[in-house]
Amino acid sequence: MEKDLVEYIAKSLVDDPSAVQVNVIEGEKSTILELRVAPEDIGKVIGKQGRIAKAIRTILQAATVTTGKRTVLEILD
Repeated sequence: MEKDLVEYIAKSLVDDPSAVQVNVIEGEKSTILELRVAPEDIGKVIGKQGRIAKAIRTILQAATVTTGKRTVLEILD
């Protein structure tokens, strides 16, 4: 579910939705989501002063609060 949410948000923000990739790494207490986008779209996903990235992380935390696991979003370039 988390993967689909991040993928949907990222594809809505970027110019090249086909380049969006989300990799899930499951741990015992946390889940890491690695987000990759086209190099020219990285700024659109991060936003000015990281505001968009922070907003995506906030939405992700709200969506996963019932699971009890910590979810981390990493934006890779």
